[in-house]
Amino acid sequence: MLKYTEDHEWLRADGDEITVGITSHASEQLGDVVFIELPEEGREVEAGEEIVVIESVKAASDITAPVAGVVTAVNGDLADNPGNVNDDPMAAWFFRIKPAGDNPLDGFMDEAAYNELIG
Repeated sequence: MLKYTEDHEWLRADGDEITVGITSHASEQLGDVVFIELPEEGREVEAGEEIVVIESVKAASDITAPVAGVVTAVNGDLADNPGNVNDDPMAAWFFRIKPAGDNPLDGFMDEAAYNELIG
């Protein structure tokens, strides 16, 4: 089950963790991604905290933590191959987070609501 944020992140529940990436729409808006700075595994984050930096030929952008919790894994391949975000944004996840609270995906958009957001 995928959920989406207003900041164009996709969220997928994987057991007791959430995997986070950016949507195809966000990838298209950024253009060619040339650099990605990922968070450290084990980092505790608050919801809304900036934890990933993405640089493209057009702009720099941040990804924020969708929920409070602990970063449990990062996709180190993206540091070496940032263009994977452009090739397949739905497969090029950035990090996994173990949420601090219950029902962490409540309140996020489903696909229909996200498609309405981006028009």
